[in-house]
Amino acid sequence: MSAEAGHFALILAFSVAVAQFLIGAIANDGVRRVMARTAYANFALMVIAFACLLWGFVQSDFSLALVQANSHIAKPFIYKIAAVWGNHEGSLLLWTLILAAYASAFARFEQKTSEAFYRRVLMVQAAIIVSFSAFMLFTSNPFARLLPAPFEGQGLNPILQDAALAAHPPLLYLGYVGFSICFAQALAVLLGRGTERDWARIMRPWVLVAWVFLVLGIALGSFWAYYELGWGGFWFWDPVENASLMPWLAATALLHSLMAADKRNIFVGWVLLLAILTFCLSLSGTFLVRSGVLTSVHAFANDPERGLFILLILAGFALWGLVLYARFAPKGAVADYALISRESTLLMQNIFLSVATATVLLGTIYPLVLDALGVGKISVGAPYFNTVFAPLLIPSLALAPFAPLIGWGQGDARAAARRLAAAVPAVGVAITAIVYWRDTPPLALAVMAAALWMVFASAHAWRQKITRMGWAGLSAPAHLAHIGVGVMVFAAITATVWRSETIVAATTGDVVRVAHYQLRFDGVQTHEGANYQSEIGQLVVLNTTQILKPERRFYDAEGSTTTEAALVHGLDGTLYAVIGERVNGQQVLRLWYHPFVNFIWVGCILMALGGMAALLKQMRRA
Repeated sequence: MSAEAGHFALILAFSVAVAQFLIGAIANDGVRRVMARTAYANFALMVIAFACLLWGFVQSDFSLALVQANSHIAKPFIYKIAAVWGNHEGSLLLWTLILAAYASAFARFEQKTSEAFYRRVLMVQAAIIVSFSAFMLFTSNPFARLLPAPFEGQGLNPILQDAALAAHPPLLYLGYVGFSICFAQALAVLLGRGTERDWARIMRPWVLVAWVFLVLGIALGSFWAYYELGWGGFWFWDPVENASLMPWLAATALLHSLMAADKRNIFVGWVLLLAILTFCLSLSGTFLVRSGVLTSVHAFANDPERGLFILLILAGFALWGLVLYARFAPKGAVADYALISRESTLLMQNIFLSVATATVLLGTIYPLVLDALGVGKISVGAPYFNTVFAPLLIPSLALAPFAPLIGWGQGDARAAARRLAAAVPAVGVAITAIVYWRDTPPLALAVMAAALWMVFASAHAWRQKITRMGWAGLSAPAHLAHIGVGVMVFAAITATVWRSETIVAATTGDVVRVAHYQLRFDGVQTHEGANYQSEIGQLVVLNTTQILKPERRFYDAEGSTTTEAALVHGLDGTLYAVIGERVNGQQVLRLWYHPFVNFIWVGCILMALGGMAALLKQMRRA
């Protein structure tokens, strides 16, 4: 009966969201409490629906079509839970649950806003919940039954049976869906003809929350891809990866613009447009993984009907937002800032981030459009993105450390340059050492220099702030986030252009080399896992005590094979090994060495910490 209870809760949640939307659209005043209570009720019903589906997976209830298609009696418990959102219908239910959670959180924490703004925000959020609830109820019911019920399930894609990937979708969705409440606030401003005075201050913490979750979600997905997929890469410029990068770029521009809108009441129209576009870009990822327009490890569904439904949702909300923007976008204050000012630096950063978003969007949709028109299939991969994206990074990274040091309205560029001058020798020494030590392409070297400048200059400015203000100076979210970006970019470039790779067919006792490592191959052993059989290779790193044990796993229930990489991490880089098939009695070995690759995720953590620090600072001010 849990499935029927979950289905009934989903129908009730849909009905409550419809009522919430209608009340918000028709009523004028006196409905704040009603709007709040409907938001709470909708969230509670979505929790019940999600809990019922979760219970079906935990109990291995194979009478549920979703459980039968994505679970197995022998699957470890943690992956039974992860399987709830490791599919199309379950991921949609999680998406809608988070939509309701953000609506409920806004209803709870923003009660001091004007009633008209409060009502309009919850009305727009209810419209989004209605659309996704209808999507589930009419085309993607997660509670569909199978009669008669089978005795066993088909299992979950083995590469999705991983702890990091169990956490990756919820974090990513908390980022994606978080921008819905920013979209709702932007439309509330437009519907109110810009009469809400403090909307920029209200919007900023919600953007920060979504931005932090998106950073963590992207970072965890990248880390999972690096160690799980077995090709030694952390970013492939896959269309779905790009679909997560684009809202991050747009949201980063939105955060910078909100500072000016809040402090100086400028860039107001641009902020509202960015809030609309960021959510639409988040929806584009939802369309890509459910439309069947691409084949990817990220894809959930290949049903054109479902793809059309989500495309209509995307087009409907984009059209609603853009029409309102065209009619009612407020002008903001008259731009009265000098060429050298914080406003100017934020404007330039917005230009770079917006152009970067456009280049990624073009590279992502252009092949899909050509394929849809029947012109032919083309592949737009790393060469395109490296060529057009990297040059945009250089001025953006170079400019970022100056922004926190230049005043509003009229800044002193010379004073800011003097404060950052001590970072110049450090960058010079580092780049000289790189040129002497490693052969590096000029474009990569330029990006490295810009990334190192961002790290050293931001760290130096942060140190000066601590010297001047004491412990209070530790609260420097902009410097911390900038350091994180610089560390991440530098590590990504070095791990790409300095990597070493060896592919060899070896017999037991052979010594193979990659970078400065020598490894002895000691053969392959078999192993029986919880729901798989595996072949485990053994590679001994000579002159150390380190042993790598890469695996090939065979999953009987799913009828598939996965590659489990073995990694040795160090501050200077990561040694990465996988085993392939046997050829003429020899074992195929693939070995990589990626310098500084772990600092990619260190940089992402620093970025997230910077976002959290900014959020705490904003909350204290509030």
